[in-house]
Amino acid sequence: MAPSTHTVTNQVPPLVGYDVFAADRALTEAVERHVTPGILDEVRGELGSLGRSAGSAQAQAWGAQANDNPPALRTHDRYGHRLDEVEFHPAWHRLLGHAVSAGLTDAWGRPDGHVRRAAGFLVWTQAEAGHGCPLSMTHAAVPALRTDPALTAEWEPLLTSHVYEEGLRPASQKAGALFGMGMTEKQGGTDVRSNTTRAEPLAGDGEYLLTGHKWFCSAPMSDGFLVLAQAPGGLSCFLVPRVLPDGARNVFAIQRLKDKLGNRSNASGEVEFDGTWARRVGEEGRGVRTIIGMVAATRLDCVVGSAALMRQAVAQAIHHCAYRSTFGGLLIEKPLMRNVLADLALESEAATTLALRLAAAYDADTEEERAFLRIAVPAAKYWVTKRCTSVVGEALECLGGNGYVEESGMPRLLREAPLNSIWEGSGNVQALDVLRALQREPQALDAFLREVGKARGADHRLDAAIKDLLTELADLDAVEARARRLVERMALVLQGSLLLRWAPPEVADAFCASRLGGDWGSAFGTLPHSLDLATVVERARAQEG
Repeated sequence: MAPSTHTVTNQVPPLVGYDVFAADRALTEAVERHVTPGILDEVRGELGSLGRSAGSAQAQAWGAQANDNPPALRTHDRYGHRLDEVEFHPAWHRLLGHAVSAGLTDAWGRPDGHVRRAAGFLVWTQAEAGHGCPLSMTHAAVPALRTDPALTAEWEPLLTSHVYEEGLRPASQKAGALFGMGMTEKQGGTDVRSNTTRAEPLAGDGEYLLTGHKWFCSAPMSDGFLVLAQAPGGLSCFLVPRVLPDGARNVFAIQRLKDKLGNRSNASGEVEFDGTWARRVGEEGRGVRTIIGMVAATRLDCVVGSAALMRQAVAQAIHHCAYRSTFGGLLIEKPLMRNVLADLALESEAATTLALRLAAAYDADTEEERAFLRIAVPAAKYWVTKRCTSVVGEALECLGGNGYVEESGMPRLLREAPLNSIWEGSGNVQALDVLRALQREPQALDAFLREVGKARGADHRLDAAIKDLLTELADLDAVEARARRLVERMALVLQGSLLLRWAPPEVADAFCASRLGGDWGSAFGTLPHSLDLATVVERARAQEG
């Protein structure tokens, strides 16, 4: 019999056994908004199935196991032969296999493929975020490979397959394949044009041997990689397979795996090329232009992934406060806590709404939407990924000391939160990318302003913010020093416009009052007290069962 002093009361049941998709009203409404009516029931069905899996005890256990047992590098076998293999816990393979079978690498050829994939990625990332890295790169490699019809025919069916096959074998012997990426080097980092890896042409058309290193190689256990190297004609893009068509291992020496802050379940490595066989992708000297489609797609995944982390953190915070009693009542009923939860919910819904709007632009694939994406993707990547760490940290605090222990799952979310702001270009890179588009591509700004202007007249605070933004955009002299401020404002105006058009009035009003109207403090929980905060919180609550 347990001692009476150990009687457990007023503890919150775990948020488990629920449909992650159906419980997220901002996401379900975005899917209904952007998916063609004729296939909406089909898409709802597949996302509901994935949502129930993501909210299950089994998926939560897999996520914990994959992070508690990070990948291990095996450089040599017992006889001294190089292996250069990465071993993962079985939970990693189960997570990845479930994701691939759900179509999370298959967007480019399906009706409304980007919206349904982005929604699925947002749902499944809430089970575990680390394995999203190879999913993202495999998905994003398709537009780069499409510059070469032969490579497209060989690899695209494997990358978009719904079959996951672990292990290194020739691509021709597999039903599905994963891709990684290696661009940055020790001496340059983000400045990829300073890369020193050399590519020497062979007699075969488009074949080269690479010599050099990659300081960050994402998902080094993958079947193939897109890398940048200096060819005779300049910086070029190459496809490096891990296993050659004859079954021999390509030269791909993994020197070590990175010991990272978060993203512990996923492997990131340093690799050396020494006579490594590769195929050129695109033209010589146009490597950045070739790979930019992959970069843009992975940047969108950074937005979606951050939206997923925020959503899970906010769902956990509201769930906790809905069950935890203190000072004579439930936490969720306390005015100050309600203010905090509503503030967090606004940030989460704004991120989700923006992420799905960007995915819908990919599906539309018109000249107008491509121009819109040119500014909207880096602006969203800059702002949403930066907000992620603040949101997750505040949500963790809502659980108090319970949120600071590993069993809650919140520390893992917090460690993961900064990643998307760094990966595929940190904040300054995104801000400068927006500036380049503003200065060189006037059609991109026109498309952005037309999108924002669709809500003009709906709220005086948005109208004022648009006016102020136009004043800032009219003066681009010495703009670099204020680029972050400008891009932040662009992202907020865009989010405000989308929420005014599509979110409930209580959500849009609270967002505009705080983010655009200036009636907001420097921390979460400082919304104007006159707003309907209870409705905002209830909308964001994840209902189990």
